[in-house]
Amino acid sequence: MFLSRDTKLVTARTARAVRRVAGCALLMFAASCADAATPAPIDLNQFDALKKSVALPDGETLAYVPLGNPAGQPVVLIHGYTDSARDWVPLVPYLAGSLRLILVDIRGHGRSGKPECCYTRFDFAYDIKLLLDALDVRQADIVGHSLGSIIAQTFAEYWPQRTRRVILISSTGGPRAGAPLRKPAYNYAAQIRKLREPIDPDSPFMIEWWSSPTPVDEDFIRRQRRDAAAIPLRVWLAVLDQGTTDSDLQRTLPRLKAPTLLVWGSADPIMGEDVRQTLREALPRAQVQSLQGLGHNPFWEDPRRCADVMNAFLTAAPAGATPPR
Repeated sequence: MFLSRDTKLVTARTARAVRRVAGCALLMFAASCADAATPAPIDLNQFDALKKSVALPDGETLAYVPLGNPAGQPVVLIHGYTDSARDWVPLVPYLAGSLRLILVDIRGHGRSGKPECCYTRFDFAYDIKLLLDALDVRQADIVGHSLGSIIAQTFAEYWPQRTRRVILISSTGGPRAGAPLRKPAYNYAAQIRKLREPIDPDSPFMIEWWSSPTPVDEDFIRRQRRDAAAIPLRVWLAVLDQGTTDSDLQRTLPRLKAPTLLVWGSADPIMGEDVRQTLREALPRAQVQSLQGLGHNPFWEDPRRCADVMNAFLTAAPAGATPPR
């Protein structure tokens, strides 16, 4: 159907206005639903429509979703390998409504840019620093899961003045120096190296990659698999080779001075007790929570239990603060 230029402009303005109204509605929902007895799940289509992009000075484009209270304490949530900002959707309704949430697509994932190079933990962390610069956020709480927890560690180590508190979920301190390599129960890396394009989101490997000891919403998992299958194979392999190596984590962990919370599911098949122990030893003042029966993605499996732990840590008064009278 033919539309005049003026009609097109009005239509475009109307569409933008509708998106803004929808975005504000979801922001208000996310900020208030944590107080509800049983929060309603976030609409996944509406969530995806809220995603914004920022061109960074290093030439990369980073996508993110802003949620919660825009005037609240900023909290950056960094997802894991082959996931996206949607990773946090099951958790968001249970997080404290006072928080300003910034849910990031790390480079190579989601709607962020997918450069040829590079995918080390330092590249990922520097992107987060530049994103906070662009959003004029001087200091934030940094939350990371799996690969995202390694990125969170690195950010806090190299930009301590920009870091208030840190939560590391399903994280690792890397292998102890000289220790023999632990044989994984399931060799994900070997299976990833066998992938060929186009990647089938419903292949046995992809189903196993997102398996969980506790049932998770199937539509959510299906979307996660579909989006991961759309990530170029070269990115899968580059992140595997550059970003998931943990051989030098012990060298830099002493730099992490911010108050830190460590969270694991007791049934996590990926982060074994050996690398949990090295992280606890490297951060002896960190608080530790082990969530019984949960796996590698505890905030998918039991988001309320995980949020309770996170909210208590993020909203606690600073150590040494005088309590109100």
